[in-house]
Amino acid sequence: MKIFTFDTTLRDGTQGEAVSFSVEDKLVIAHKLDELGIDYIEGGWPGSNPKDKEFFSRARELELKHARLTAFGATRFAKNPVHEDRNVLALVEAATPVISIFGKTWDLHVKRALGITLDENLKLIFETVKYLKDHGKEVIYDAEHFFDGYTASPEFALRTLEAADQAGANVLCLCDTNGGTLTGRIEEVVGAVRKRFDGVIGIHTHNDAELAVANTLAAVEAGATHVQGCMNGYGERCGNANLASIIANLELKLGHTTIGPERLANLSAVCKFISELANLPLRSDQPFVGKSAFAHKGGVHVSAVLKDSSTYEHISPETVGNRQRVLVSDLSGRANIMYKLKQHGLEGRLDDDARRDLLERIKQMEYEGYELEAAEGTFELLVRDALHPGLHFFGVDSYEVTTRASGTDPLHTTATVTLRAQDGVHSATAGGHGPFNALHLCLRNCLSKLYPQIKEVHLTDYKVRVLDSRKGTAAKVRVLIEWTDHRRSWSTVGVSDNVIEASWKALVDAIRLELMRLTEKDTSIEKAVEDYCWGV
Repeated sequence: MKIFTFDTTLRDGTQGEAVSFSVEDKLVIAHKLDELGIDYIEGGWPGSNPKDKEFFSRARELELKHARLTAFGATRFAKNPVHEDRNVLALVEAATPVISIFGKTWDLHVKRALGITLDENLKLIFETVKYLKDHGKEVIYDAEHFFDGYTASPEFALRTLEAADQAGANVLCLCDTNGGTLTGRIEEVVGAVRKRFDGVIGIHTHNDAELAVANTLAAVEAGATHVQGCMNGYGERCGNANLASIIANLELKLGHTTIGPERLANLSAVCKFISELANLPLRSDQPFVGKSAFAHKGGVHVSAVLKDSSTYEHISPETVGNRQRVLVSDLSGRANIMYKLKQHGLEGRLDDDARRDLLERIKQMEYEGYELEAAEGTFELLVRDALHPGLHFFGVDSYEVTTRASGTDPLHTTATVTLRAQDGVHSATAGGHGPFNALHLCLRNCLSKLYPQIKEVHLTDYKVRVLDSRKGTAAKVRVLIEWTDHRRSWSTVGVSDNVIEASWKALVDAIRLELMRLTEKDTSIEKAVEDYCWGV
């Protein structure tokens, strides 16, 4: 069965805390959603703010191939004739083929929030829907607080739907606006509405009880054929139903058609794209599309997955554009290491003893506080060290950092580093914007004549985490640093009860790794660790 998809990321999604899109962002996202095969894209509320007004003005130039752009608004104000209501007129002026309006369904809201009679509310709904239909619009009527309203007064809640239906609404969408209705109740109420109305029934749920996706699927099982939600579950309070999860479940679990199996393979990429524009990390544990959705860490799991991936994967990750990953940590078994090496033909290059030593070293480092899951560069260095024991480019004789503050003068930091390389001893002193920057400059100055390529290695991100807060300022810390040489990115990790030493360890590992890569172009090793830094 065809289930129509309605995306409200650009409207309801932006009501989520920390979610904000520019007009340009919204236009680009609309294109992506159209390419994904979404049926309706709700772009915003043109009568509510200048940004949405500009979006709809510029959106007239969008060349959408599949989706129908939708403007959102409310029924007319009780004091205004519908043809003079500014918000209703703004909806028409938005020039979208579809308009979605919400009206009051709960008698409590009608009496308390609007301060009008129940019959007057029915008139608002009927006249607004009819006015928009008379202007040639496809109208989706969102019955706000429908499930709460139905519980309080089933008769009145159904009368509000009748008013919209009689005025010509194309879709009657039932909204769990407070997000607290349980799944069984959703199915029961949608089933009752389905028996009463012959047209398209929609469902719009929020995630306040962490049931939004389940509630949407239950509504479909009860007869709804129109589903609303936001990509990545963005939205007010705890968010809207995650449309990505809804789509995947409808297609792969229930056998319905939404965007189709071919476009489904783009789902992960679109979710990642939207998260980047929102400047919010895509949750690693987000079902179907998250980086960890098909990641395996425990040795028993990995051993089974190597034999048959269905043992610990409910679907093939490729169907949603994701991929299988195997993590290496203190929970790893030999199967994890073998997976990494065998995946790219390296298993024959380490004998049993070398593989065992590599695994034990990893476990010991994780015990000390290292996190190799996020530090793919450090893991690659361990593999290269195991394959080429004794390959050393330099040794550290000493390093020193001083920071001086005097009155109102700016802080002044100086570092001195002495290294021993194959051509002798190298020493450098440099001032920097803080201790780590000064050390980095010294290390590069010491090695740049011998290895000029390391000048291309630059820091792009730096994170510090306290590992044992009970020890206060004496606690051990983990420093995770991301690097780039303008061709690729990687991360290294250092651990110490001294943040400078932890940073120094991560810095030295990053430089050693780059030197190994430069002197030994072993692409098979690079491929063996590439999925650590893979992102959809």
